[in-house]
Amino acid sequence: MTVGGVIVERGRTSGGRRADELTGWRTTSARTAAVVTGVVLLVVAVLAGRGDVALVGVPGLLAAAWAGTARPAAPLRAHLREPTGPTAPGELAATLRLEPGDADLAHLRLTAPGHRTTHLTLAPGTGRDVPLRLSSVRTGPQDTFTVDTRGSLRHTWEEEPTTVDGTRRLVVPAAAPLGRLPLPRRLRGLTGPHPSRRLGDGAELRDIHPFTPGDRLRRIDWRTTARRSPELDTLYVRRTYAQAEAGAVLVVDSRDDVGPDLRTWRGYGTLRVDEPTSLDLARHAAASVATALVDGGDRVGLEDLAHRRRPLPPAAGRRHLRRVLHGLALSHPTRHAAGHRVRPPQVPADAVVYLFSTLLDEEPLHLVRTWRAHGHPVVVVDTLPDVRPVTESHLRLAWRITRLEREDRLTALATEGVPVVRWAGTARQQAAVRFEALARAAERPTPGRHP
Repeated sequence: MTVGGVIVERGRTSGGRRADELTGWRTTSARTAAVVTGVVLLVVAVLAGRGDVALVGVPGLLAAAWAGTARPAAPLRAHLREPTGPTAPGELAATLRLEPGDADLAHLRLTAPGHRTTHLTLAPGTGRDVPLRLSSVRTGPQDTFTVDTRGSLRHTWEEEPTTVDGTRRLVVPAAAPLGRLPLPRRLRGLTGPHPSRRLGDGAELRDIHPFTPGDRLRRIDWRTTARRSPELDTLYVRRTYAQAEAGAVLVVDSRDDVGPDLRTWRGYGTLRVDEPTSLDLARHAAASVATALVDGGDRVGLEDLAHRRRPLPPAAGRRHLRRVLHGLALSHPTRHAAGHRVRPPQVPADAVVYLFSTLLDEEPLHLVRTWRAHGHPVVVVDTLPDVRPVTESHLRLAWRITRLEREDRLTALATEGVPVVRWAGTARQQAAVRFEALARAAERPTPGRHP
């Protein structure tokens, strides 16, 4: 495996010894069976006076004796070569390097979480690279390959099995293409991609105004001046709205990580690698929103509800986007994450909040109401996967109660005017359309109010 860019060639054996400490081999059951069969046939031949029976047992004894004279010494060595750094979702790759030593066959057993065990026997030759591939839609820290190797020589000698573990890989979420997104009502900064509501340099026309000290000469509108002041007593300038940037904070509710199977919600069982969990959906949705905002020139920050550490402050640029994606990949539930937060995450002024949550408890509603009371627009992204029906009556009853409580929270959000975007199942395909509709609704001017 690869640790910090250095290839480590020492794997652990099932007995706790390292692979380079294995200097002895053991005989196989095939050699023992050949010796026992040969001795039995010779005894039968002597007692029965049958020379032909003795001829049948002699080759097995000779082969076992010849194999015993060629005792192997060098063991089979194996190590995994894995790429360093974060990995994109979809497929995890590694290369298994085999150094044969005195072995002429290598027996491999490949295991990975959520995948079937694969057995493979091959001839290593003078050295061989075996490519390994692992398909998974999961993101975040992921366990990879575990390879059990055992060398054999002429089917008469074999080694103790040696286990080589792959490193725990960090899979960063991918981003889905999105269009326009809801932005805060007030923008910040002196430059940016959006026209603000104050005067300044920009492309959107505000009005035509008489020239005053401080106006730039290149702003003079000569056609309007010639029409309104033929004698050039008064110069008129074109005033525009200033360009500014928007700020957004992504708040990921990583306190729980649930899948479509209700049986795994209790902490038992294995989550399938071909089904994304709620946290996988949250990472994917947050990565999509962050990429769309950064590509548009806006500032993005990151907050994790399960970790009360220093948040990632809003910033712009591709380097900051990589930091956001890395922070999303590191988000995971913690043992003490279910507690109530007395103080909600701090959000900069004039920033929109994107909350990614399953809405399985009252904590998200408390946070949304607190942010809205401080004047922050909030968009809730529902990341609960589509739950499959179960046959157990107690699980059906528990899910029915949980679903009704969750629907009450969604109804409360809709009543208070908080938009909710579904990011699971078939609704994920329409998320971009939903965001576009919310962005257009936010751009409409308030009736009776001058911009």
